Amino acid sequence: MGYHYIILGSGRQGTAAAYDLAKFGEAEKIILADFQVDMATQAAQRINRLIGREVAQGIFLDVTDAPSLAACLKGMDVALSAVTYYHNLAISRACLKAGVSLCDMGGNTEVVWQQLELNEPARQAGISLLPDCGMGPGLINNMGVYVMDALDTPREVYLYDAGLPRDPTPPWNYYCTFHLNGLTNEYDHEATFIRDGKISLVPTFTELEEIDFPPLGKLEAFVISGSMSTTAASHLGKLQRYENKVLRYPGHFQTFEGFKRLGLFSEESIEVDGRMVNPRHFYHKLLEGKITAPQVEDVCIMRAVGLGLKDGHETRITLDLIDQYDPQTGFTGMERLTGWHCALMMGFQARGEIAPGAHRVETVSASKIMDELTKRGIKWTVTVTRP
Repeated sequence: MGYHYIILGSGRQGTAAAYDLAKFGEAEKIILADFQVDMATQAAQRINRLIGREVAQGIFLDVTDAPSLAACLKGMDVALSAVTYYHNLAISRACLKAGVSLCDMGGNTEVVWQQLELNEPARQAGISLLPDCGMGPGLINNMGVYVMDALDTPREVYLYDAGLPRDPTPPWNYYCTFHLNGLTNEYDHEATFIRDGKISLVPTFTELEEIDFPPLGKLEAFVISGSMSTTAASHLGKLQRYENKVLRYPGHFQTFEGFKRLGLFSEESIEVDGRMVNPRHFYHKLLEGKITAPQVEDVCIMRAVGLGLKDGHETRITLDLIDQYDPQTGFTGMERLTGWHCALMMGFQARGEIAPGAHRVETVSASKIMDELTKRGIKWTVTVTRP
């Protein structure tokens, strides 16, 4: 007897998660629920075709319709919220009432903290709530815990990640393989790091450095927000330094930092020729067609570096992971690392390997997660050096 899963949102990441659940999640039934029912149906058909059995079904659902959401959750073991983050708190409460565990992709740390306050109700309901899954936040933070666990006394952790086109096209040399507003959110505001053993807020588009990452060569690394979420608070008292930077092809920093300085990330409307205009909406309208495409052959790179003591010696642990577009399934590296991370977490939840309650993603066993990635053919390496 297999598990019943429901995925709210049938976009790129939700479809990738459905595929992984069908292949590795012991799925008997997968419902893909979306306001755009044609997209949900097509996603389900794609999964069934790739897997070779009728396991997925697409249905219509407006997640803001509480009675309809409750009806769809009935009989499910685990749900995935693959919709915009501002629905996640209401979906969490709906899952509590339905007795269904929930995994989601985060997107807003304030919302995540509110979800974590539901720990006791979730424990009493016998379900688990697990926000912040995906590539980052999510997998990159688990990789950080992995290098911490490899040291006897971890002191510093540096995280780097990126989803980049395998063959960059000038002048942008970048394609966004997830929702464009999510990219702008990451580029805006401040990042929450640990510096000198204390929480430190660091502005985005600062601290530019150059990183050599074969096979892509020299890349720009700089501060963005979003990927840290609750993890800095979790590691406070354990680390002196904890930070994350995004990687991009050279030139990206200067271009997009200029957009930020110009005020194009703002959501406060301004008057233009007698009309009120939202700068971010205007910016997205101009940019979207330039850095998005129906299909992108990408490469995703992730690196976690841990510094500290091992067997009494100063030691550096480097965990590198590279994944890319898979022509056999048509899934991008971003979809695989985001959707599959959610799906493997959902498998843990379905099998009862995550206790009832609301959990921070960084508390889930990092070694188990990396083992699950190996089963899926995702390659990663660990290098140990002593200065």
